[in-house]
Amino acid sequence: MVGKWIEAITGSLEQKKQYRADMARIDGLPEPYSAAARAMHRYLMSCSGVTDGDTLTTMITDLADLWERAAVDGTPVRAIVGDDPAEFAESFARAYGGKEWQAKERDRLTSAIDAAAGDGGAVRDE
Repeated sequence: MVGKWIEAITGSLEQKKQYRADMARIDGLPEPYSAAARAMHRYLMSCSGVTDGDTLTTMITDLADLWERAAVDGTPVRAIVGDDPAEFAESFARAYGGKEWQAKERDRLTSAIDAAAGDGGAVRDE
């Protein structure tokens, strides 16, 4: 019972274990794949906006898979990310479609404006 209460506050312990295992996989990659994967991870964590733990865990597992496969095949880093690494990372993140913090803030703004306007969101012609 205490374990479920702690997980409710801190998040899933299984997700944390999976995340740590995936990060160990990334750290264990040969260079330059490890550096590229860590850079992409850093970007995804700060810019993807994903807040759902399951989605984030899946995304990081797939990130580790991507760079492990590239290392095994000897695929050049540029062949993976192209000329615009940020666009590649953003496209990678969009593929997961999890709940993003921006959506939460959009909903919060819309609710606040609806409440302030007192009209439930109706647009008036004047």
